[in-house]
Amino acid sequence: MKELLTYVVQNLVEHPDEVSVTEREADGETIFEVRVADGDMGKVIGRQGRIVKEIRILMKAVAQRKGKKVSVEIMD
Repeated sequence: MKELLTYVVQNLVEHPDEVSVTEREADGETIFEVRVADGDMGKVIGRQGRIVKEIRILMKAVAQRKGKKVSVEIMD
């Protein structure tokens, strides 16, 4: 799942080499922390948060098929 998230985010930004996705566990849930270059933050979040919302929906759908819980956080 981490590879899928990394792939999606790298294709949205202008500086794909600066994309970093870290994975951690908390309360039985996998949390993915996404970091991008400062100028690319808006491209990942989108207008009114639409793009990040769709990324979260995609990741939750993939996780649900595997019987897991995930969340995606965009870090500053």
